Amino acid sequence: MSDHMTYIIGSDIGTSSTKSISLGMDGLVKCSFQEAYSTSHPQPGFSEQNPAVILQAVKDGIRKIVQQQGFAPAAICFSSAMHSLLPLDSAGTPLTPLIIWADNRSRHYAETLRASALGEEIYHRTGTPVHAMAPLSKIIWLREEAPEIFRKAALFLGIKEYVIRELFGQNLVDHSIASATGLFDIRTYQWNATALATAGIGEGQLPKPVPADYVIRGLKPAVAAELGIPADTPFVIGGSDGCLAQLGSDALDAGHATLTIGTSGAVRMVIPQVATDKQQRLFTYLLTDGVYISGGASNNGGILLQWLVKDFLRGAIPMEELLPAALALPPDDLICLPYLLGERAPIWDSSASASFIGIRPHHAAEHFTRAVMEGICYALLSITTALEETAGPIRKISVSGGFTQSHGWIQLMADIFGKEMTLDNRPDASALGAIKLGAKALGLALGNGGDGEQLAFSPDSRYAAHYRQQYERFISLHKLLKTMEPR
Repeated sequence: MSDHMTYIIGSDIGTSSTKSISLGMDGLVKCSFQEAYSTSHPQPGFSEQNPAVILQAVKDGIRKIVQQQGFAPAAICFSSAMHSLLPLDSAGTPLTPLIIWADNRSRHYAETLRASALGEEIYHRTGTPVHAMAPLSKIIWLREEAPEIFRKAALFLGIKEYVIRELFGQNLVDHSIASATGLFDIRTYQWNATALATAGIGEGQLPKPVPADYVIRGLKPAVAAELGIPADTPFVIGGSDGCLAQLGSDALDAGHATLTIGTSGAVRMVIPQVATDKQQRLFTYLLTDGVYISGGASNNGGILLQWLVKDFLRGAIPMEELLPAALALPPDDLICLPYLLGERAPIWDSSASASFIGIRPHHAAEHFTRAVMEGICYALLSITTALEETAGPIRKISVSGGFTQSHGWIQLMADIFGKEMTLDNRPDASALGAIKLGAKALGLALGNGGDGEQLAFSPDSRYAAHYRQQYERFISLHKLLKTMEPR
């Protein structure tokens, strides 16, 4: 088949939706599809999703792209959100809903383990900070709080592993997703015996770890028919959305960080060898041999703005009106600690809560909105500071995620960081990273798509002193409020 008749599908299984894109060999997007789904919170601290709904979204995306293109792809490649957990019984039936990264139910077990020498050892072997997000902590919670489910669990998977099992009948996990579980040794590429013993499970209850460029063939015949593709279509297992966003942003060089805000937020940078943080502030995940991604993720990105509009402001003003109004305001002293869902990096405090400090009579909806946006920026700046202390100076920051639809928010980020932010006119960075990985695995040559337009946002020095002072307040306020929290 000629290059103009060849394309690859990238399927990015995210927290709020699955995004599927097709990329031709010229590097240009041919078509895309996005299917959203919801998260339920049946109890305080619980965050769950229906794995069958997500599986269907993955299949819908592939099928609709194939229908639009009119012929089968050369390959299909996966990207996925990290830290999810789904226990299955011996028949392969899920025993719970999908427990996602934002689930906080295991926080007390995580905090106890984190404070111990054992927890520190596990962190330095696995590269995953001990926290309620990690499948390690989730499994401990099941063992202690839901022993009947724990006893019935023959297999523990994440969402991408569940999708692969349903498509192929195989239990596989890529090294990138495995390295975000708290159970995987990022030096030996094997499940870590100490972490498994701490969780109380055996290696046979976990999928087989394989490289991110591992190729899977042999779709179940019924699935192949549903998707409209041959059963021997190659699938590349891919990796985590965070690691693949780095690849998709062409940010594999030293000192080149990526900053993403979607439902959550993250800052990441490639390092050539394993390097964990003495203060356990950062993660270190494996992408491929010799390519490690270090950084930190915040629980509170776009989800915090959604809460502000829907619940705090009761939907009185739509988001598309609030954001421009907020960004048109001059900087103000109102400050938001954005820890609505607790926090991951760099404080790793599941008990942290959101606060507004400095409320005055003139503060209206747009002031609270701006404070939330600034608070998200300060949280990501605190991760960036820790990353530079651990991995070295950052010379370039590429931005991606839903927040880039607002150029004003990117400019605000540049002002607060005091660093230039670069936006590439590219498709979803994680899906694109999956496609790049897949093309390389299969020996397919991708064009650069014309490289697209690149926009640079330079910091406005007029506000530098104000934002430095506000950032110092931000850090001090969290430390102060931490001492006042009920234990």
